[in-house]
Amino acid sequence: MSQFNVRRVAYFVTLSLIGLALFSPIVAAQSVKVGGLIKARNGDTMVLQTSNSPNLPVLLTDNTNVGQVQGVFKARRKEMSMAALIPGLAVKVEGTYDDQHQLVAKSVSFKGNDLEDAEKIETGMHETKVQVQQNKEVLEKQNAALKAQNEALQQQQTQLTEHQAKIAANKAAVDAAIARFGQLDDYYIFDEVTVYFANGKTNVDPKYNPQLLALSDKAKTINGYMIEVKGYASSVGSVALNQQLSEDRADAVTNILVQQGHIPLTRMLAPGAMGETHQVGNDKTADGQAENRRVVIRALQNKGIAGI
Repeated sequence: MSQFNVRRVAYFVTLSLIGLALFSPIVAAQSVKVGGLIKARNGDTMVLQTSNSPNLPVLLTDNTNVGQVQGVFKARRKEMSMAALIPGLAVKVEGTYDDQHQLVAKSVSFKGNDLEDAEKIETGMHETKVQVQQNKEVLEKQNAALKAQNEALQQQQTQLTEHQAKIAANKAAVDAAIARFGQLDDYYIFDEVTVYFANGKTNVDPKYNPQLLALSDKAKTINGYMIEVKGYASSVGSVALNQQLSEDRADAVTNILVQQGHIPLTRMLAPGAMGETHQVGNDKTADGQAENRRVVIRALQNKGIAGI
């Protein structure tokens, strides 16, 4: 090849390289146009839903022109604030891709009626969010009230269970007393005294002391005697209270028999607390209630010992 041809080839290669170098930025900065629906907006970034991409990020800058096209042929353009770029708005974006392959918007345009539709959608969404928040607050209050009711019901159930347990214990005590003292088939009732009590009281009226001492003296003359003491209460008040009253009344009478009547403890059957059982009077009347607040004392003799 001649020296002239070599120089000629080198010249054209140099021109080609210079052309490519000049052409590349032009390609990189080539303007693109996309149309889509704004899905989200966060400051200088908005996300478009286009026919080619469900989530296309678009960068907004201070140089981005926002306008509303007007007129029959959409030839007129009204400058708008970026605040108009709200979710639900259909827009057309013209811009270029930067070095990070992000679309930087040079201009954003939209139709007037599209903006109105987007504003209606946004208003509806806001109202819906407000309603959802209100419903959430109402639901939280209802849940709190329901929780409080459940806690109250659980507490009531616990108290009811405890009360039922006390009633069952009292009934068991009464049943045991009845089993222990109610079977008189094997005994002969040699003497009997009834002591009555004031409402809610357990102290023995002194007027009964002579009768109790007389029964003690008479019992001592009986071969193999035993003293039975049973306390009772009216049904006025709680079962537990009446059970305790009947026990305290029986104990009070027993103390007189032992301390003043000098009855040995070996001759005393355990005092029976009969509670509200075996009512002898009508508890609907004051007289009937007075009859039921009593302690019955009996001097017993075993039929086998008595030979009966």
